[in-house]
Amino acid sequence: MLRFVLVPTPPFRLDLTAWALRRRVSNRIDRWDGEAYRRTLAVGDAPLAVEVRQRGGASTARLEVRVSGDARALRTARPAVTVALERLLGLRVDLGAFYRLAARDRRLGPLVLRFRGVKPPRFPTLFEALANAIACQQVTLALGIVLLGRLGEACGLAAREENVAAFAFPRPEDLLRLKPHAMRRLGFSRQKIRALHELARTAARGQLDENEFAALDDATALERLSALPGVGRWSAEYALLRGLGRLHVFPGDDVGARNHLQRWLGRSAPLDYAGVERALKRWRRHCGMVYFHLLLRRLADEGTIAA
Repeated sequence: MLRFVLVPTPPFRLDLTAWALRRRVSNRIDRWDGEAYRRTLAVGDAPLAVEVRQRGGASTARLEVRVSGDARALRTARPAVTVALERLLGLRVDLGAFYRLAARDRRLGPLVLRFRGVKPPRFPTLFEALANAIACQQVTLALGIVLLGRLGEACGLAAREENVAAFAFPRPEDLLRLKPHAMRRLGFSRQKIRALHELARTAARGQLDENEFAALDDATALERLSALPGVGRWSAEYALLRGLGRLHVFPGDDVGARNHLQRWLGRSAPLDYAGVERALKRWRRHCGMVYFHLLLRRLADEGTIAA
């Protein structure tokens, strides 16, 4: 067992951040039981079970991390696990400018205060962000997350948690070993299977280098991402936000997010892509944080989480 402590940039709430990451109760990859966040991470070829618990309030948070798995892998796992958790839970993101803006804004202020402490989550890799986007295209978010859970159970590395298997999100090489007919049985369409396999091949060839994409401006990154099979504007913007951590991006083609924005603003007419851009102009440097806060607002209104 490996144990260590992480201290996030305050304020921080593990519960809210875990929900911004997992989005639906059916998420089998990112798990939250009301006290601990859990995920299986593939570190090299070793599946490691990671558990995170918060001690202290939002302003004094300390995160107790426990990692279990192969003893040899645990000896060198701390740096990789730390990097993954910093991304997944946004631990090093300083939201001071966003909070100062919200404090002066009568519309944004109450929303931000309600969910104070949520950090912007990111998937551990750009590959995982794009795979999530492809799986959730043209279906409900709930169904997309169910499909991703099935994919993890079909080919992801498995760790043991209290004698129960907990699966990591598949690596590109894991996904490539899963045959199309097996993916069809999981519920994926032929188009999504082709797109996911091509994405995995691209990543396995080293052509999805995150450092390279991080150095690109938005327009160039969107163009490069949209050139991938099965990746359109929504998926590319989703990857900019949830994969590359660009907090000024609000995926304007996300119908659910658009509807949340419309209701929050009290608009009677539906918003289109251009309408979303106009509506968010006053918060343009922080549109991604508005996106995450509106997601939590919906989960709270549904009774899934407590604000």
